[in-house]
Amino acid sequence: MFLKRIKLLQENIPSFQEYPFSIPSIKSFHELHLEKSVTFFVGENGSGKSTLLEAIAYQCEFNTAGGGRNNIYDVHAAESALGEYIKLSWMPKITNGFFLRAESFYNFAAHLDEVEKGNGSRFSHYGGQSLFKQSHGESFLALFLNRFKDKAIYLLDEPEAALSPSRQLTLLRILYNLASKGEAQFIIATHSPIILGYPYADILSFDDGEISKIEYEMTDHYQLTKYFLENRQKLLSELFKEDE
Repeated sequence: MFLKRIKLLQENIPSFQEYPFSIPSIKSFHELHLEKSVTFFVGENGSGKSTLLEAIAYQCEFNTAGGGRNNIYDVHAAESALGEYIKLSWMPKITNGFFLRAESFYNFAAHLDEVEKGNGSRFSHYGGQSLFKQSHGESFLALFLNRFKDKAIYLLDEPEAALSPSRQLTLLRILYNLASKGEAQFIIATHSPIILGYPYADILSFDDGEISKIEYEMTDHYQLTKYFLENRQKLLSELFKEDE
């Protein structure tokens, strides 16, 4: 555990009527205390979970389009509007880590190719070959297995985007191998009921206009998936029923 607290500097916010401060979960947010090596952010699209994760990346001085401190490249609309309005409390402060942003991972891979051209194309931290020479899922796993090391904080925004269910289980093993040593911290925004099933984590819900701790079995992700698997025919019949 390194990052202990996230505080919103409400007195510095010009208006809570403007995005992203108008998002209900952000508007009601004061501070979060992180108590586990793995913390999940969950919530509907637009609930603010990725917005806050991106702001944390900004304060960590990671590239908010994806990458670490040394990955300098530009992507349109990658700026964090919330980043300057939060304060992070550390014990101890660390600078190593990575921000995985699934939606702009292609841009990070392109940046990495340019960097590695000047280094003899070693790709030593990414499995020994260009991420473009691997499938989307393989490139994610190459990143997790080779770039993620101890004494670091890792911010993952929807890592399941490129991972099959079996590869998501592989990610759980990677989380366990790193976090159980107490020398790596993860904050993960996800919709995956498989990834959320990691047992040694806190789950923070951004729904219902606030950020609050929730049990795994109480998440919409678990409940809806469970209901679908147990009542597939009934649910699909209701879903596809023509309006009378």
